[in-house]
Order: sequence, then C-alpha cells, then structure tokens
Amino acid sequence: MRRSLAAIVLILAAGCGETDSNSAQFLNRKPCSVRGWVLDVKGAQRAENMDLEVARRQALFASTSIWIENTEFATGGIAESGAFVILDVPPQNAVIGFQAPGADQAKLPMVNVPPTAEVYIPNVILEPGGATVLDPKAIQVRVPAEVDKPRLTGKFAQIAGYQVPIAEAPLNAFGDRREYPKPGGFRPVATVR
Repeated sequence: MRRSLAAIVLILAAGCGETDSNSAQFLNRKPCSVRGWVLDVKGAQRAENMDLEVARRQALFASTSIWIENTEFATGGIAESGAFVILDVPPQNAVIGFQAPGADQAKLPMVNVPPTAEVYIPNVILEPGGATVLDPKAIQVRVPAEVDKPRLTGKFAQIAGYQVPIAEAPLNAFGDRREYPKPGGFRPVATVR
C-alpha cells in the first residue's frame, strides 16, 4: 500500500510541475514553416567583377548558419543561393537567428504568427544583431484553408518589425512549402558535380 501511495504521489507531483506547453522548447503539433532568402550582409564590400561577386556571395552563404532560438526541433538550412527553409517553427512568437561573416548574431523576430502558417521572407539583409528586409511589402504570412482563392483574414503578424497581413490560401497553394525558394535578383552560376 505504501509503494502504490508513493507512486501516486510522485505521479501527481510530476503532473503539477509548472511547464509551459506553448514554450518554444516543446515540439508543437501545428508548427509553421519559414522560407525566404538572404540577399547580403549590410555594408559588405561588393566585387566589381560579376564572377567575383558570385563567388563572394556563394562563400558568404556557405559560411552562414541559421536556427530558431529556444527550440531544439526546427529543421532546415541555407542553400548556396542564399535561399533558406526552416520547418517545425513554433507558432506565435519565434526568433530566427543567423550567423554570417560580418553579421554576428543577426536576428529576425516573428510575432503573432498563427499555427500551420507559411512565412515567406525574401531579400533579407543581415547585420550584426539584426536583420532587415529590402522590400517589406513582399513578406507573406499564409495559412492553409478550405478557400477557392487567397483572402485576407483581417489579422496581422509582425515579421522583422514589419506589420504583415495574414491571408488564408487554398490548400493546393502549399505544394512547395518544404522547398527552397528561388531568389529573385542574385542567382549564382550553376555548379556541376
């Protein structure tokens, strides 16, 4: 009887612990995905020759790392084109971290992102401790829904300090959600392996 009573007390004590199930450290059942691309580092010295500029940016992107702060479960990476994709990002509030030459601990905060959303952030400019977006109007926050065409929800998220409208989009519009986007503007030369 004492053993079963002790076991019940232990189970109840474990169940009464203060844990926040919305914390970013726990795997969320309705995670978000984030896609976009890094354009450059603020103040970077650009090469005059196009071939040297392509090589400079490829070296920059190859030495850049990306993560989501305070979570162990987000997966993804950054391609040699600068494009990035991150899956299993906690909804609501998260911070994307970048480490790049010339942009130590660059951070891009996301606030009020709804569950299952796809966040699209093109043309990110990294800088020490922060990041900006070259064209904030191109940022998108979409949520899959049973609708025929995209429509605004009237709600907003904040991405990198910019207020972005949240839209519902048809389910079939999310086929590329796990793929690296194709950066506009800079395109590295093809590499043959």
